Amino acid sequence: MHPELGFLGDLLTLFGLGVAVVLIMSRIGLPPIVGFLLTGVLCGPYGFGLISNVRDVEGLAEIGVVLLLFTVGIEFSVQQLVRMRTFLLLGGGLHVTLSLGVTFLLARIAGQPWNVSVFLGLLVALSSTAIVLRLFTDRGEIDTPHGQATIGILIFQDLCIVPMVLLTPFLSGETSSLGEIAIIVAKILLFAVAAVLAARYVFPWFLHQVVRTRKREVFLLAIILLCLGTAWVSAQIGLSLALGAFIAGLVISESDYSHQALGEILPLREVFNSLFFLSIGMLFNVRTVLESPLLVLGVFATVVLVKAAVGIGVCFGLGQSLRVAIVAGLALAQIGEFSFVLSKVGLETGLLDERLNQLFLAVAVGTMTASPALIALGPRLAALLESRLPARFVSGRRLLPSMESHRNTRLEDHVIIVGYGLNGRNLARVLGRSSIPFAVIEMNPDAVRSERKRGRSIIYGDATRPEILEHAGILRARVLVIAISDAAATRSAVALARRLNDRAHIIVRSRYLYEMEPLVVLGTNEVISEEYETSIEIFSRVLQRYLVPRDKIEQLIRDVRSDGYQAFRSVANTYGSAEALGQYVSGLTVEVYRAEPGSELEGKTLGESRIRERGGATVVAIQREDGDVIANPAVTDVIRPGDSVVLLGRAEQLAAVASLFRAAATDTKAPDAAMAVSGQVEAVRLN
Repeated sequence: MHPELGFLGDLLTLFGLGVAVVLIMSRIGLPPIVGFLLTGVLCGPYGFGLISNVRDVEGLAEIGVVLLLFTVGIEFSVQQLVRMRTFLLLGGGLHVTLSLGVTFLLARIAGQPWNVSVFLGLLVALSSTAIVLRLFTDRGEIDTPHGQATIGILIFQDLCIVPMVLLTPFLSGETSSLGEIAIIVAKILLFAVAAVLAARYVFPWFLHQVVRTRKREVFLLAIILLCLGTAWVSAQIGLSLALGAFIAGLVISESDYSHQALGEILPLREVFNSLFFLSIGMLFNVRTVLESPLLVLGVFATVVLVKAAVGIGVCFGLGQSLRVAIVAGLALAQIGEFSFVLSKVGLETGLLDERLNQLFLAVAVGTMTASPALIALGPRLAALLESRLPARFVSGRRLLPSMESHRNTRLEDHVIIVGYGLNGRNLARVLGRSSIPFAVIEMNPDAVRSERKRGRSIIYGDATRPEILEHAGILRARVLVIAISDAAATRSAVALARRLNDRAHIIVRSRYLYEMEPLVVLGTNEVISEEYETSIEIFSRVLQRYLVPRDKIEQLIRDVRSDGYQAFRSVANTYGSAEALGQYVSGLTVEVYRAEPGSELEGKTLGESRIRERGGATVVAIQREDGDVIANPAVTDVIRPGDSVVLLGRAEQLAAVASLFRAAATDTKAPDAAMAVSGQVEAVRLN
């Protein structure tokens, strides 16, 4: 058998068994990392020996470490650090220092040398960002006070991994003289200066040339080149791969393309990271637990208690409530994935022997496995203590700063525009004039640059990536408008947006009529077909040349739309939102008319206006210019100039009363709202 086929067989074994084990772990509520570690144990030389070439797997695992540090650098925000400086730096610094100090003392009592004791403290001081974020996300607790406190400390710990990796050779005695230390510091400073210059002059120009090609595969290759290339240069001058990857991430994070880079690199990171945890699992010897179960259990309990106590003490000491302190402390009571990165460095430099490394692996896997139970225990333990302790020990003294992104404003109830072509620009112009908040997603780097200079909220990225939609605020958006020419990308973006936010109103521009049905099935609320709308505009203008009355043209437009969109309406009734009124009352439309100053309705009550008697439409609500909404108004409510009146009725009923809302001096041209599809109900949501 060819060696390549043997390695391919090893990968198939690892991934096949890994998928099965992770599925089982997810059923019992354990994170995927635990599944990968267990898979490595089963496949490794200390398990069933299913993998013939462990070194090749470890080589790929090194790429996983590089990508992990690279994404940490991309996600790191200097502005966020400044906003959280008190809690993040003080809380994170205290947590790392106290965890390290207590572990050092316990290791010294157990007879370990001072340098090994310090290194064990470094291993224990780090917690698992991946596990905690996954569990808090599943529980919907990311934005809670204890979630913010925990994430603040985790960010500080993630930043500590680079200096810890650099410190390890000093602890092992590989670098001891002042001259060698000075050389390493000089290399770091020179590398940092070179990275700053590259970030200022080289990387932006290079990335801009790449994104101008509008080819996703070229962009992905360029990002991988920058990541691995910077890590390789770092290793060539005697520094670590991890440091180079982290600095490369920091450089990318300052560019306009950071979110797209993160979205492209994350799938690769997950694949290679799984290999990293698989390789760690293959190093673990189960006999360590079988031969010394009491030792493993004792160290496991000590680590959990120390880290939990330190976390609770730090949070409570910084003014957080007892509940926040307990939940955050228990959430941090495990050993993290970066500790495995550090342990491999310690094993290579001789700080850890095989026996101590096996003990560390057993305890680390155990604490990770116990994380879901510890986080679930937090609220119950807090409730028990709150009922028994005096109030002054329960309530906090200080609010935690927001962990929101470093963007200047947080968009709420806004419109997301995907595509900044003619349709996107016109929509953005109208929204801006109407003071409606919006964000734009665009793949043209020149458009992104020019609009950012004008202060426009625009993001470079692909809307088929969840990271891009989430950065644009899809979870809080009211409307998503997709106006791009790529039909496949449009369908992917609709499916993703509907999965992320099932309440958003999605409007899509399509080129052809046959594209409408699959878009509606995926969750689109409204589809505007250029092919069909163009034909309507053409015959409308032809009829104008023959002096056909405007009201007759509009009636013909309504009739044609009613016939042409019949298939679309039937699909929408089958797959659309349960809130759509058209599923229950056929042929009705909801439209909004503005009462112009000088109109016939100005200053009249609903009873005096006789809107229902004149046309048959029903007034559902009135929104004042100041934003106040009168739902189900009474006959005594007065219509003021500038009021937006929500009407319910058939298209012809709405057209019959449209003239009542216009000023007396205006012509009888029907409003744009009358162009709505007959029989299709639009969900009108007022502020």
